[in-house]
Amino acid sequence: MPIKCHNRVLLLLACVAIAAVALPFVNVAPNRLMSGEGRALWQIWSFMPVPLGVTLAVVVALSFSSTRAAQWLTLLLCEVLFISLFWSAGQAATHMTSVESPLARTSVGSGLWLWLALCLLACSDAIRRLMPGSVWRWLLNAQIWCIPLVLLFSGELNNLSLLKEYANRQDVFDGALVQHLTILFGTLFPALLLGVPLGMWCYRHPARQDGVFTVLNIIQTIPSVALFGLLIAPLAGLVKSFPALGTIGIAGTGLTPALIALVLYALLPLVRGVVAGLSQVAPDVLESAQAMGMSARQCFWKIQLPLALPLLLRSLRVVTVQTVGMAVIAALIGAGGFGALVFQGLLSSALDLVLLGVVPTIALAVVLDALFALWLALLRGRAND
Repeated sequence: MPIKCHNRVLLLLACVAIAAVALPFVNVAPNRLMSGEGRALWQIWSFMPVPLGVTLAVVVALSFSSTRAAQWLTLLLCEVLFISLFWSAGQAATHMTSVESPLARTSVGSGLWLWLALCLLACSDAIRRLMPGSVWRWLLNAQIWCIPLVLLFSGELNNLSLLKEYANRQDVFDGALVQHLTILFGTLFPALLLGVPLGMWCYRHPARQDGVFTVLNIIQTIPSVALFGLLIAPLAGLVKSFPALGTIGIAGTGLTPALIALVLYALLPLVRGVVAGLSQVAPDVLESAQAMGMSARQCFWKIQLPLALPLLLRSLRVVTVQTVGMAVIAALIGAGGFGALVFQGLLSSALDLVLLGVVPTIALAVVLDALFALWLALLRGRAND
């Protein structure tokens, strides 16, 4: 009788992890500007392939079991492997610092990046199979990062080139973080003030929806760089005609055109979310509420808004993650943020500086997305109760 694989996703991830052994574990460069050469895992620690191979073999074997015990063991093994790989990156950098030049930089190699990603995917798949409840699923995913964050803030990874770049540019990094958050919240608040009323207006006037969505769709199809550029000339002319605008920070380049463009991009998902959320409320529910003596205002605040809130939050979640990413491009017109680090690194061919802008951008987007996921999970749990 043939053996049946009960978890093909886990088997595929394990096979890719085995193939990733051929990729470099770390890259070692003579200095921050020169490209480095890859070092395999066994070139740093000759004993490491044995425990890694045993772990991957066990994971492959677990993919043929469908029991909950196998799922818990899969989660435990993949989480331990993730933490071990995370810690070993710092240890490898410390080891290479002791044998190479003091100016040498050790960065995470493609193999280690891939292994870390595969471990997270395997953990996520195991959690999804184990936990039907969204809140518990969120908590299990969050706890994976507890020990890695302790390792990060304790200084265990300080010899990695990315952390050395951060130590050299901490003030610049802190300023970029503040600018990026300014762009984010400076986009979300005006977008909500414009998008929610516009969505309510479209919901109450269905005949006007096609025209509004056509305009918003056209704005959405304009490339971000092009829209930033289109706003420079009108704003510069406006400031020239009304110099007082310049005294309050409005200019043809910088934060002003970036915020205007990002707010315009945010309107389509928000308006669609409001219209879809309000439209999903059954007319019978509203008629019953009105029959009980509730006014139109009470129906909106006590029935329509609570029922539409999950869809609105999903739209806001999309807008938030979208804005975090697009704010990087806004650095091209002088808006600052993490994009400034990315483009400075590209101009100077400094990969560590590029990563110093890219990695926090990804981390910020993931954290905000996770917070929205928790909020939606709590709402779903309250609705089920």
